[in-house]
Amino acid sequence: MGAIPLPPKKTIDEHRSAQAAFLRDQLEPVLAQARVRQRSVFFVDAAHFVQGSFLCCVWCLVRMFVRRTSGRWRYNVLGAWNGVTRERIRVTNETRVSSDTMVELMGRIAAHTTEPTTLVLDNARYQRCAAVEAEAKRLGIVLLFLPSYSPNLNVIERLWRFTKKKALRGKYYPDFATFRAAIDECLDRIPTDHREALASLMTLKFQTFDSDSFLTA
Repeated sequence: MGAIPLPPKKTIDEHRSAQAAFLRDQLEPVLAQARVRQRSVFFVDAAHFVQGSFLCCVWCLVRMFVRRTSGRWRYNVLGAWNGVTRERIRVTNETRVSSDTMVELMGRIAAHTTEPTTLVLDNARYQRCAAVEAEAKRLGIVLLFLPSYSPNLNVIERLWRFTKKKALRGKYYPDFATFRAAIDECLDRIPTDHREALASLMTLKFQTFDSDSFLTA
């Protein structure tokens, strides 16, 4: 017997309205403060890079074998992106992202900022929990949780897509150390080699959706 699908908690119109209200009433006000350097606003999310084959478009008249590594090694990056200064802070590991990882990231953010700080993040359990909320309160950090199903409002999601495209797509790494180093190198080169490419990508312009967009998605 298959699983019984649960009815959605919100309608399409309710999701669209929730995103619009969040952007207008909560996100834009703190970004306005950040633009005049009265507040630091970081967009926070984790990326889980699993070593394997990352294909791009390949056209070939004969059978083509793509090299790949065995195993399921995973490199986790919990990152924070300052939407105005473009400063990036990250914590990495090879096990899992937990509330302890989030607490470590907040400590690093607090050590780099002097003005009031807001983190924009989703509702992952390791972020929306008592330990993280208590540490944020101790550090004087405001946690601004996104509406459900709103990756379009989290700027750092674009950075993870860019990293996969630059460092992983169509590339083969013989071992996990090389794989991990390629990701780190891509992220380290953001203010230099990738600066121009990210200038138009990592803006504070957000894609929003009308009812027709949701229905065709």
